Amino acid sequence: MVRPILKYGAPKLKEVSLPVEVFDTELERLGEDLLETMYDKRGVGLAAPQIGINCRLIVCDVTAAGEKGQSFSLVNPEIVKQEGREKAEEGCLSIPGFTAVVERATRVTVRALSLQGDAIQIDAEDLLARVLCHEIDHLDGILYLDRISRLKRDLIKRKIRKLVRAGEWG
Repeated sequence: MVRPILKYGAPKLKEVSLPVEVFDTELERLGEDLLETMYDKRGVGLAAPQIGINCRLIVCDVTAAGEKGQSFSLVNPEIVKQEGREKAEEGCLSIPGFTAVVERATRVTVRALSLQGDAIQIDAEDLLARVLCHEIDHLDGILYLDRISRLKRDLIKRKIRKLVRAGEWG
């Protein structure tokens, strides 16, 4: 089921997510909903907090935005190794219509659990590494806006406030 995505300004986006402790059909259904929602919005990653669920679950598929390919559902993901740095343009389904250059690791190793509770390790680089870092940030209440210059962040926030006042955001 496609779920509504919270937009910037929603308090739940700033919360630190709770670890998943129960692996059941409800968790599997949530993982499926996250993937469906991500594909529907033509994204490459989505975190449970973005649909208002406070748990450490992310999904991603960098095959091609909006096309099903090699998807990952990661429970309680943790970055255990980072290498290199690269700046690149980044967007977010919770901040539609805006992008900014964000510096991220070029290679990461992530340890997580599958939706069934099995241990997973992913060694990622380039776009997949960026997406994993971005989505794991969501689990800690961090948006890409928190990782850009104050000047650029304030500019985007001003534009969003105008959209709110015009009734075009939320």
